[in-house]
Amino acid sequence: MRAVVTRVSSASVEIDGVCAGSISKGFLVLLGVGKDDTDTDAQKLADKVCGLRVFEDENGKMNRNLASAEGSLLVISQFTLYADLHSRRPGFTDAARPEIAKPLYELFLEECRSRGFSVEHGRFGADMKVLSVNDGPVTLIFDTQLL
Repeated sequence: MRAVVTRVSSASVEIDGVCAGSISKGFLVLLGVGKDDTDTDAQKLADKVCGLRVFEDENGKMNRNLASAEGSLLVISQFTLYADLHSRRPGFTDAARPEIAKPLYELFLEECRSRGFSVEHGRFGADMKVLSVNDGPVTLIFDTQLL
C-alpha cells in the first residue's frame, strides 16, 4: 500500500457537491492499494500512520502523535499512487483491481478506528473534490513494501 500523509489544520471531501467528510486538525491520507497488497499491509500502514509523531510539542519539536494532538483522519482512495510514469500517459497495472482494493481500503479505515481515531473518508471510486489546509507543510510518503 502507498499513502501520502499530510498534516492538516483542516480538510474535507465533496462528492457531487455534498460534503462527505471533514476534519479539523489531523492527517489527510491519500491511500493507494497495490495489486499484491494484503491485510497485513493495511494493518502495518495503519499502525505507522496512527503512531506518526509529527505534531509539535511544547518546545516546538515534532514529537507528538495523532492521539496526543487530538487529531482525526480523512482518508481518500487514490489508485493513481500506483501510476507507471514511463510514458506521458500513465498506466495503472500495478494498482489493485476494485474487488481487491476496496476491502483493503475499508480494512485500513477500520484499523485506524480500532486504534481510537475518528476517521472520515470519501467514497471508493467516486469523483471527489478534496480540500485541505496544509499545516507546516508536513507531507510524508509511505510504501508498505519499503517499511
